[in-house]
Amino acid sequence: MTISLENALTGISGILVTPYDAEGRIAPERLAPILDRALGAGMHLPVINGNTSEFYALTTDEACTMVREVVGLVAKRAPVLAGVGRAIGDARRLARASADAGAAGLMIHQPPDPFVAARGVVDYLKAVADASGGLPMMLYLRNDAIGTAAIADLCAVPGVRGVKWATPNPLRLAEAKAACDPSIVWVGGLAEVWAPIFYAVGARGFTSGLVNVWPERSLAIHRALEAGNYQDANALIAGMKAFEDIRAEEMNGANVSVVKAALQALGLDCGPTRPPSAWPLTPAQKAKLHAFLGDHQLAGLRHMDRGSGAGILP
Repeated sequence: MTISLENALTGISGILVTPYDAEGRIAPERLAPILDRALGAGMHLPVINGNTSEFYALTTDEACTMVREVVGLVAKRAPVLAGVGRAIGDARRLARASADAGAAGLMIHQPPDPFVAARGVVDYLKAVADASGGLPMMLYLRNDAIGTAAIADLCAVPGVRGVKWATPNPLRLAEAKAACDPSIVWVGGLAEVWAPIFYAVGARGFTSGLVNVWPERSLAIHRALEAGNYQDANALIAGMKAFEDIRAEEMNGANVSVVKAALQALGLDCGPTRPPSAWPLTPAQKAKLHAFLGDHQLAGLRHMDRGSGAGILP
């Protein structure tokens, strides 16, 4: 690998889509040109079985296949972070499969069970870590209502290396960071738009779904933030915000749909999304997406060499 997991966590965590074929079966091979472009642009950490991967629409068998195939497609060009979650038996099985596939670490989805105790999540993490043989773990925190003390307890579980912070509460992030071991890596988990805010309170790196479609822009934003150049970072974000605004429609139900529709428009068809995601895009959503692609000359991608990166505006 060209970069360690610890360093990759402070970069861009590219949450990869899950491609489907015409019959609706997973088709991981369709990720090859998308991975080649993103890794060629400098993406630090491919992430499979995340939310942009439609994790909760996949069976455990499918999720196991995806991590195995994606690690093979990445071919050690970068460490791969594998999402695990759901019932403890499924999470442990997926953790074992991820370790066997050669994933560098696990991203632990916050359990969506309506009756979750923070101390129960501690047990959950320990069971997942045991099943994986001790792979490093990244917590994916989407609900900070458990409180700072509970977050500190989770971060103290052996093997936890960091937190993908996916709640729009930078003050709570600052509190949690101060309450935990300084070695924990805090990553902005709400993509490019929130990245400057999270950087301002000590986060490093960010998650991205845009990286499937326009990795050059994601990398340019990351470079600006790493240099402390918030003015340039915010200008670059303003130029891609329309994409994120469409994804946020229908109470975020269009989140993955917009990414997959963009890939189709670019000649990189990964199929539709599965219900309950919104598909297809509405005429209004489609018009806004095509305007975004046209404004940034992204439609030209289908006519160019997949690996060259030439002609794409940063």
